[in-house]
Amino acid sequence: MKITRENLVAWGACKEGLDWFDEKFPNQAGDYQEILDLLAIDDKPIYASFLIGKAGPINTEIKLESINAKNFFFAGTVIVEKSIKVEIEIIAGRGIEAGCGINAGEGIKAGCGIEAGWGIKAGCGIEAGCGINAGEGIKAGDGIKAGWGIEAGWGIEAGCGIKAGWGIKAGCGIEAGCGIEAGWGIEAGLGIEAGCGIEAGCGIEAGCGIEAGEGIKAGWGIEAGDDFGIFAGIKAKIEDWKLRALVIARSKPKNLISGYFEEKTK
Repeated sequence: MKITRENLVAWGACKEGLDWFDEKFPNQAGDYQEILDLLAIDDKPIYASFLIGKAGPINTEIKLESINAKNFFFAGTVIVEKSIKVEIEIIAGRGIEAGCGINAGEGIKAGCGIEAGWGIKAGCGIEAGCGINAGEGIKAGDGIKAGWGIEAGWGIEAGCGIKAGWGIKAGCGIEAGCGIEAGWGIEAGLGIEAGCGIEAGCGIEAGCGIEAGEGIKAGWGIEAGDDFGIFAGIKAKIEDWKLRALVIARSKPKNLISGYFEEKTK
């Protein structure tokens, strides 16, 4: 698949990006994957993400034993038998799959799913158009976002928010510097902790305690482990609980310690 300068202009590429393209491709056209390879060499993940977003993914798989690189950009699906390790970022137009772990100094981004037999770790964000699944833990310096579900055999931890179109499930704890949001349920073998609010379209269940800087909202129930508390509004004044620390569920949680409860009526 050829990408031309005319394509880039039509897609709204910035001047700096066009200048880079002109330097690398003086004939004003280049092979899609060749462009991504050169962007990886030149440490330009923003340009790679832009290009894949505009040109779209390809129905091609690349199968490798392992990846150990500075960057790795591919427009299709990346399948690795062992582990993936990149100093900066890995981006795939479709899925990323590793038999062992996935580790990136900065970001991990896939148009479809991200799956690892072991853990997934990124210095910055992790983003998937479909699901994110790890046999061990998932950890990101920034946010974690999935169009479908997020599931980890161990814990899930994000420096910013965690958001899933479907459910969020962890064998251990779930912790986010900002909010936690799931279209379906949120379930943790240990505790659930968010710097901001927690919201689930279905239920919220933790083996230990639940703590939120602001409110907690569930379409069904909110349940903490036996003799563990549920704390909402940790970062809100008591006088502001009715606005900033609302706890909404079909019934009042058994171990609610702080927050203003409001029964879900619809």
